[in-house]
Amino acid sequence: MKTFDERTRVHAFRDDALGEHDAVGLAEAIRRGEVGAAEAARDAAARVRAVEERLHAVQTHVEIPVPGAAAGGAFAGVPSFVKDNTDHQGLPTGHGSAAFTPRPARRHAPFARQFLSSGVTVLGKTRLPEFGFSPSTEYENAEPVRNPWNTGHSAGGSSGGSAALVAAGAVPIAHANDGGGSIRIPAACCGLVGLKPTRGRVVPNAQSRQLPLDLVADGIVSRSVRDTAAFLAAAETYWRNPKLPPLGLVEGPSGKRLRIGFLLDSPNGVASDTATREAVTETATRLERLGHTVEPVEMTIDPRFTEDFLTYWGMLSFLLGATGRTLGPDFDRHRMDGLSRGLRETYVENWRRTPGVLRRLKRTKVAYAAAFRGLDLLLTPVLAHPAPPIGRLAPTVPYPELVERILAYVAFTPVDNVVGTPSISLPSTRATDEGLPIGVMFSGRPGSERTLLDVAFTLEADRPFRRIQDL
Repeated sequence: MKTFDERTRVHAFRDDALGEHDAVGLAEAIRRGEVGAAEAARDAAARVRAVEERLHAVQTHVEIPVPGAAAGGAFAGVPSFVKDNTDHQGLPTGHGSAAFTPRPARRHAPFARQFLSSGVTVLGKTRLPEFGFSPSTEYENAEPVRNPWNTGHSAGGSSGGSAALVAAGAVPIAHANDGGGSIRIPAACCGLVGLKPTRGRVVPNAQSRQLPLDLVADGIVSRSVRDTAAFLAAAETYWRNPKLPPLGLVEGPSGKRLRIGFLLDSPNGVASDTATREAVTETATRLERLGHTVEPVEMTIDPRFTEDFLTYWGMLSFLLGATGRTLGPDFDRHRMDGLSRGLRETYVENWRRTPGVLRRLKRTKVAYAAAFRGLDLLLTPVLAHPAPPIGRLAPTVPYPELVERILAYVAFTPVDNVVGTPSISLPSTRATDEGLPIGVMFSGRPGSERTLLDVAFTLEADRPFRRIQDL
């Protein structure tokens, strides 16, 4: 049996302006004048420098950050980071790729404007695997992003850099986005809260809207449920989709009794490991003790779902290879990493299947809705097993073996991206012998973020999440 080695743990918590505040707490301290926004930015930058040599989470630093100035913003003055697949004016957007030389963005992306409207102070941009394709933030010729709970393991992906910084206490929150699990996966790996909103809940991604199936939703990773709730309320203040029910600010558990179904193994037949099954089962038991009804359910999706999602994934890599010069004039698809090249080549072999793939993926919402009859939420693992060791999912692994490993790991999250439904990863009370967190996931019907936050607040109040600084 492996045992936890404290030397593999990294965190930046200290007695400074940030203290142990979450984003809501720090914003309140700034509003009361107990902490200055410039002081918070300075101390956060020092925290980032203290952990960066071991975590490798940052792509770009802002040399002189400008404190957030949004009047009354929920996070006014709170230091944060933007993920490096989203344009922030004046900063290069590299998408985690060595295939081109990134140029400074001329303007903020639409979601960046929404994020900035909350008042955050941007300290830079966080790293992601090439184009966000991998569930582990690793590279062919660069240091991987490491998990602050155990640096021998992955921080997840694709929002791995953001998750590593937040889990280590360098900043309270950071931007993340999710096209197949990329908010929820790193949240699970790093013991964080990660909510993927309903499709259309936040400002749509301009690139995704041009695709036949929009998989990507933007959000944050955080250490507290109230930070995630406050972010969604602030985002809604900036822009609200009239096609979805209004959300408002959720401030705690409602006490409403919920009917929750649960799955231990994925709908596409991948079995979760023992530690993960125990984490989900223990969460179900806690919910029953708290007065909720929890019962096992089945979700029968098309047996070709995994193959179809992989084909669509490959189509995205193919399109990036074909249009990459829009990112930089020196773009060379031959310099894309092994995973991206393998996905592209697989799609070239199977492109004729595209119409059928799209039809079947869009029909997944029928099976999803059937599984939810009579239920408020669905409880599942986030991943089939906890964060893997560095190297297991690296793009240097031969493509056929790498894809097999990825599909045996990321077996639960993509369904919500295809259907467009909201889903949240929460830390369970369990950890592995190596000290790694194990996440559990709740998914809901379109527009049901309030219910997801309700159950998240309930579990957090019942037993506060493990804190890296307490180990």
